[in-house]
Amino acid sequence: MSRSIAGKLKINSFADIVEGEDTVITEVNLSDLYAFKDHPFRVLDDEKMDETVESIKKYGVLMPGIVRPRTEGGYGIIAGHRRKRACELAGKKSMPVIIKNYTDDEAIVTMVDTNIQREDIFPSEKAKAYRMKFDAMKHQGNKEGGRTLDILGESAGESGKTVQRYIYLSYLSDSLLGLVDEKKLPIVSGVNLSFLTDKEQKWVEGRITETGVVISPAQSATLKKYSQSKELTKAMLELLLDEEKPKERRFVMKSDRISEYFSEDTTNEEIEETIYRLLEEWKKKSVKNSR
Repeated sequence: MSRSIAGKLKINSFADIVEGEDTVITEVNLSDLYAFKDHPFRVLDDEKMDETVESIKKYGVLMPGIVRPRTEGGYGIIAGHRRKRACELAGKKSMPVIIKNYTDDEAIVTMVDTNIQREDIFPSEKAKAYRMKFDAMKHQGNKEGGRTLDILGESAGESGKTVQRYIYLSYLSDSLLGLVDEKKLPIVSGVNLSFLTDKEQKWVEGRITETGVVISPAQSATLKKYSQSKELTKAMLELLLDEEKPKERRFVMKSDRISEYFSEDTTNEEIEETIYRLLEEWKKKSVKNSR
């Protein structure tokens, strides 16, 4: 089903694009297909790529790519980067595509929507994709911040709050984003560190490289607080990250015990953040009552 944002930007599902009355599938040489500028989704020669290559060898490209003409010649890929790579590996010289005369903003929205539902997406990919789509929607005059975030999450089945966290992550340096992808930096910590300046993030990168420290949500929240008050120095940062952490407690929360408190579409990240927030509120109340 097609939708519009602020009455201007129309978003179509892939089915809408393929089944549209003006849709024409054209065979285009791979050499004439160019990657989307700042494409946030990785194209990896992994096991899934091998499966795609074998499928193309047997059956051809079953789903055409989506492209748009470039002023400098050829076509910019909107959807189909992995299919193009698979065609190259399969020894193909061309692939079927649907040519659309999309604006920059329409191209970004379609590019994100046709990729965001994949199961194997890294946090860094989501972060960059959501930010690109959010900016495209703002260009179209949509100033309803909260509602815009909700719309952003609809195509991936995520809440506006989750989308907002991923957009915050996009302000992390590539190095720190890589640590989030590798699960060496918790997402909650990454969100907090995204509020640090570029210089301060460089300090964090250096400390992680030197010591291998895993920054906890509590440490990252403290760094964020001092950064926003413009009190954070390199020496203070190193001191905070070098503090001995309490002995790690390991426990398992049974899903059937907490499921009654959250809706089925609540993500693990949202559950984790809610628990952290409630514990912080409980801690503050405990301190206040003890006085």
